[in-house]
Amino acid sequence: MDPAFKDHFSSQAAAYAAHRPTYPAGLAAFLAEAAPGRGLAFDAACGTGQLSTQLAAHFGDVVATDASAAQIANATPHPRVTYRTAPAERSELATSSADLITVAQAAHWLDLAAFYDEVRRIARPGAVLALVSYGILHVEGEPDGAVRHFYDDVVGPYWPPERRHVEDGYQSLPFPFAEIAAPDLAITVAWSLADLIGYVETWSALRGLEKAIGRGAVDAFHEALAASWGPGGQLRTVRWPLSLRLARV
Repeated sequence: MDPAFKDHFSSQAAAYAAHRPTYPAGLAAFLAEAAPGRGLAFDAACGTGQLSTQLAAHFGDVVATDASAAQIANATPHPRVTYRTAPAERSELATSSADLITVAQAAHWLDLAAFYDEVRRIARPGAVLALVSYGILHVEGEPDGAVRHFYDDVVGPYWPPERRHVEDGYQSLPFPFAEIAAPDLAITVAWSLADLIGYVETWSALRGLEKAIGRGAVDAFHEALAASWGPGGQLRTVRWPLSLRLARV
């Protein structure tokens, strides 16, 4: 494993695959329309393939890499997606080969200077680069207050410092390209209480919190959430705003 790789997710790769939300279909469709061709898409720092498999509906081939072997081992198979363990900064793709280069919910972990050099090397003329992130979730109704309190006041001190880039929609990340307009998109799901708890358990900050003070605060959050949720099987709308930084390389 690359010694510079900040690994916050390998220990929970299976949970990540099971509980992270799916991107709206309109995201991959928009990116495909913007790309100069539909030959090859490169999904860097792909996690377990949440965006990779959606891109495969629009491109002949998708190469999806992650520095975490555990994430790749838990990735969703697709006949047009080739997964491999590799850092985003060293894709091993051919020069001038990619129509689209994406990083979803991971650009804040990368060595961006090295990654942007790799983007320039592998991009076809007119290729599109997309940094995608989703921000703080909003839960329908009363449970939203419990979620925000847990996120801000309980887990807050344990978020890695890079988390601030997600919260500001990647606007604080360097992006040395001429940007192009992006549509307003959001992830919207109908989730049960168990679905939401499963997602929260994938937060990178929880490992630090548990190491520092144990599980008590997490268990108290589960109880507060259950008390405000309603019947156990009730579904509530959960929404994350999407932020995109797009450029033609």
